[in-house]
Amino acid sequence: MDWTEIAITVPVEDVDRAGDIAQMVVPYGIYIEDYSNLEQEAWEIAHIDLIDEALLNKDRTKGIIHVYISPEENPAEAVSFLRERYTAEEIPFTMETADCAMEDWLNNWKKYFKPIPVGESLLIRPVWEEACDAGVRKILHLEPGLAFGTGTHETTRLCMELLERYIKPDMDVLDVGCGSGILSVAALLLGAKSAMGVDIDALAVKTAAENAALNHVADRFTAAAGNLTEQISGKFHIVLANIVADVIMVLTEDIERYLYPDSIYIMSGIIDTREQDVIEALSEKFRVIERREEKGWVALAAQLK
Repeated sequence: MDWTEIAITVPVEDVDRAGDIAQMVVPYGIYIEDYSNLEQEAWEIAHIDLIDEALLNKDRTKGIIHVYISPEENPAEAVSFLRERYTAEEIPFTMETADCAMEDWLNNWKKYFKPIPVGESLLIRPVWEEACDAGVRKILHLEPGLAFGTGTHETTRLCMELLERYIKPDMDVLDVGCGSGILSVAALLLGAKSAMGVDIDALAVKTAAENAALNHVADRFTAAAGNLTEQISGKFHIVLANIVADVIMVLTEDIERYLYPDSIYIMSGIIDTREQDVIEALSEKFRVIERREEKGWVALAAQLK
């Protein structure tokens, strides 16, 4: 089956940040076109000063990030994730897909998304799969649509594992960047009293509310469209942030306003090379109480000092 190419065009000054975010989608199949220092790089790398005219005519103000995704990696989710993260980071972008008709790759990846156990207590079941024997696990029924969050990616799984470890009955949970709502629904299935999901993407908010209804927890779930905590009030026993490192650092600046003294702040979506940056942002107000890592992705749990 064909792979999907996603081509993201951004201002050249944002290429590095945009490339880091694109690398979150898959750990392979990415290359960046950046012609801003063409002559210098041609000399330093190839020791030539005669450059093809077609290259010289390339737009020096833009960079193009190419991501290649196999169908089992869910290209639709990758596109949704990238749109959400670039918008949150305020990176101007245009995005194109190629190699496969959109109506095909929106659905073909689903055959690879099977029921998967997460942690000790949950089994995620995509709605198009037949009901399965979950044993003692609670089944989280999921229709991800075009919103980020299926549980197949390390960032989401690590966050769910930490959530399972710290959740207690009657807790109130805030899910910042809720995507499909998978973390909010998981919290409610694990016993939370309430969960609030907020996302900058209105489609994600709609999808999260639908998944809450699908799992019969809609009466305890509230969804809001907004950037980070701009729509939030009150305090929460657990705050979840499965987003990129830079956004976590921004969120950390005033997240204590929404925490009790003993609340748990769970962060995921952190590339291991950015972990120290996040820890430094936490260090003034928080102490890290647990760290988990898988395939270059880091999740942290922290509490106020």
